[in-house]
Amino acid sequence: MAISQKLPEIGIVSYPGAQAASVLGMTDILIYADGCARKKLAGDRPLLRVSHWRMDAEEVPVRIFDTVPDAQESPTVLIIPPGLGDPIPREIASSYARWLCLQHAAGTCLSSICKGAFLLGETGLIAGRTVTTHWTYEEALLSRFPDARVNTDRLIIDDGDIITVGGMMAWLDLSLKFIDRYLGPVVMIETARTFLVDPPGREQSYYSAFSPRLNHGDMPILKVQHWLQTTGARETSLAILAAQAGLEQRTFIRRFRKATGLTTGDYIQRIRVAKAQELLQFTKTSIEQIAWDVAYTDQSAFRKVFGKIVGLTPGEYRQRFGT
Repeated sequence: MAISQKLPEIGIVSYPGAQAASVLGMTDILIYADGCARKKLAGDRPLLRVSHWRMDAEEVPVRIFDTVPDAQESPTVLIIPPGLGDPIPREIASSYARWLCLQHAAGTCLSSICKGAFLLGETGLIAGRTVTTHWTYEEALLSRFPDARVNTDRLIIDDGDIITVGGMMAWLDLSLKFIDRYLGPVVMIETARTFLVDPPGREQSYYSAFSPRLNHGDMPILKVQHWLQTTGARETSLAILAAQAGLEQRTFIRRFRKATGLTTGDYIQRIRVAKAQELLQFTKTSIEQIAWDVAYTDQSAFRKVFGKIVGLTPGEYRQRFGT
């Protein structure tokens, strides 16, 4: 049976330290989707090719698993799965990074999941781009690749030829995204239902907790951060905040933004919303009372800010995460 050159191939890079569960899980869900699509078309011709790639003795990754072994085309997509333990060291990543650059130059889309972003970063291809990783690795990724823009509120950032995904289990979301792209939404929805997972659409912000930068070394700003946390960020006056830091207002604004990555207004909102998330999750207090408890006198303003930061309404958040 001749295989069309347009047969999409999703390759999974099995680098040292890659999470085996994600490699095998993506393989299972993609193969299932291919079988589902074939049944709908009443044919036996493969519609999606799945492969695994690993470094050989010549330090060139080769296919070690392939659902369509007779085809020879370059992969359409190469996925860098999440890693276990610390992010991959540069000396181990270098050979893979050179190969990934060559594949990208030949037209292959590159995608990373969670800590896989550190291997992707070694290619140099995320410089100047907005990417995501797990929210707890935001600072480490920025430290290692300062030319990248990191947005860990997002679960998937699709930049066309580069797709980054945050969260170790987000390989499910990425798999469904590619199933939708190459096999269509009907097959994607049926696959999601079979595996009992949500279709794409959720965001990492639903799950992440506000994790302020505290290791910046600017002691006056750190003093203000601790004070805001202790007081529930009820005070918003720049004059009072600057006085707490012992700085002139313009100097305080500049140094606060540099140290925390946020304006004072954004920082205060995130502290308040984080407290509201905790109350929504662990208490039965009304949403109106929670808004008041976290220093919002305007209910509509609270709901708007909460939705902007978290991506869900307060009611949706409680329904999903409330205990």
